[in-house]
Order: sequence, then structure tokens, then C-alpha cells
Amino acid sequence: MSTKYIFVTGGVVSSIGKGIVAASLGRLLKNRGLKVTIQKFDLISISIREL
Repeated sequence: MSTKYIFVTGGVVSSIGKGIVAASLGRLLKNRGLKVTIQKFDLISISIREL
């Protein structure tokens, strides 16, 4: 079976919601016998004024 990707996106304020959605979706897919791996990517934005 080929690899499939699912992206969960949202704003900064909804970070808790994204984690819950990703974990719940992962559990549902695992319960159906699929292999699931979750990867989290965070964007670190640094302003030149903060340096």
C-alpha cells in the first residue's frame, strides 16, 4: 500500500485542538488496521527586532 499523508492545520490559538484531532484520527485509523505515524512540525518565527 502506498503512503498517504493527512495534514491538520489551524491557527496558533487552536494548537490544542489540532493535537486532539490528529490523535483521534490516528486512533481511528489504527483501529481499522492501518499503520499510523504522527509527525509534528512547529514554525519558529523570529523577528529581526528580537535579535
